[in-house]
Amino acid sequence: MICLNSSLFSFENMVPISTELCDFLGIKHPIFQGGMGPYKTESLAIAVANAGALGMISSIGMAATLLPEAAPIDAQRLFGSDRPRVILRKSIKAVAKATRPTGGVFGVNVPVAAEFVLASKMFVEQTIETRESDSDIERSLRVIVTSAGNPTPWAEIKRHGLVWIHVVPSVYHAKKAEKAGADIIVASGHEGGAHISWDPVHSMVLVPAVAKAVKTPVVGAGGFCDGGSLAAALMLGAVGIQMGIRFIATQESDFEPMWKQAVVNREERQTLAGRGLFGPMRFIRNKRAEEIVERTLDDAPRFYLGEPVESNEAILDLERSGFTDLMDGKEDTALMFGGEVVGRISDLPQAADLINDIMTEAKMLLETVPGKVLGK
Repeated sequence: MICLNSSLFSFENMVPISTELCDFLGIKHPIFQGGMGPYKTESLAIAVANAGALGMISSIGMAATLLPEAAPIDAQRLFGSDRPRVILRKSIKAVAKATRPTGGVFGVNVPVAAEFVLASKMFVEQTIETRESDSDIERSLRVIVTSAGNPTPWAEIKRHGLVWIHVVPSVYHAKKAEKAGADIIVASGHEGGAHISWDPVHSMVLVPAVAKAVKTPVVGAGGFCDGGSLAAALMLGAVGIQMGIRFIATQESDFEPMWKQAVVNREERQTLAGRGLFGPMRFIRNKRAEEIVERTLDDAPRFYLGEPVESNEAILDLERSGFTDLMDGKEDTALMFGGEVVGRISDLPQAADLINDIMTEAKMLLETVPGKVLGK
C-alpha cells in the first residue's frame, strides 16, 4: 500500500496531488484513461495525455478487420481498409506526434482473452516494433495494458522497456498478476462499463482488498468519475484511478454523439450486465441490452458451468446489429457500453477541464476532510 505525502493534508503546503504512479510513468496526474472499444480512442488519448494524465489507444476494435464475416462491428466504417497492424502503427504515430509538444504519455490497451490471443500477440508485437523504431515514440509510449485474460504469458512486455499494467477483477487475479511481474495492477469493480467479471464484487470492496493483498501499486477502476472518487480511491489504498465512461462523455471522445448523450442522460439504475463476445459486459440499458440479457439468462446454467453455449452466434448477431444501429443513430437498439457511474455524469466537458476539476476537488477534500473529522 502506498502512503501519500503528509503535505497533502496541510493548508500551508498547496501542492498538487502526486503519488508514486506519477513519478513512475512520468505523468502529472494519477489518472488513467481506460482502453475502450470499438473505437481506437486516438483523439481521446491525445487529449488526456496532453492534459497530464495517461492516455490510452484501444486495440480491440482494430481486430475486427481480421474476420469481417464474424466481427460484431463494421470495421470498414470505423477504420477504413487498412490491416490491423497498419491501423495500430498509424494510431501510435499520430498520438506520439500530437503529444510531443506537451511531453504527454500514453499507452496501448490489449485484451488478452483466449478468444483474442492471436490478435493480442500481433498488437503487442506491433506496439513494441513501432516504439523501438522511433526515439520520440519511445519517449511518450511507455505503457501496455493487458486485460480480460491470463497475465502470465505477457511478462516479456517488460523486457522491452515498457511498463506492464494488468487489469483484474479479484484478489486472486491480482496475486496472479503480481506473481507474473506486472508493474501496476488495475482493480476493476463490477459496476464498471463494458468488460466485467461475473462475480459482483464492486470497487468499494475490491480496491482496498487488492491493495492490501499485493505489494504492487494498485489503480482503482469502476465507478470513478470525479475528485471525490479519486480521493476515496487514495484512502482505500490505491495510487490512482482509471476512468472509462467518464472519458466517453467528453468533447474530444471518439465515441458517437448519441453514445455520449446516453451517458449523460442515464441514471445509475439504467445499466445491465449480460454476455458479450468474450465474457460478460455491462451495457447502457435499452431494447438491445435487454435482448442480450434475456439471451444470457436463457443460457445461464450452461454458461456458469463452463459448458459450450450453442447460441453464442445469437449473441454475436445481437452485438453486430447493435453496432450497426449505433452507427445509424438508432438509440433504442444501439449497442452502447456503460457503467453504473452514468448516474453521476451530467456534462460533456473538454478532457483537460475534467481532469483539472477532478484534481482540484480531490486536493480540496484531502486537505479539508481531516480537519473536519478531527474537529480542527
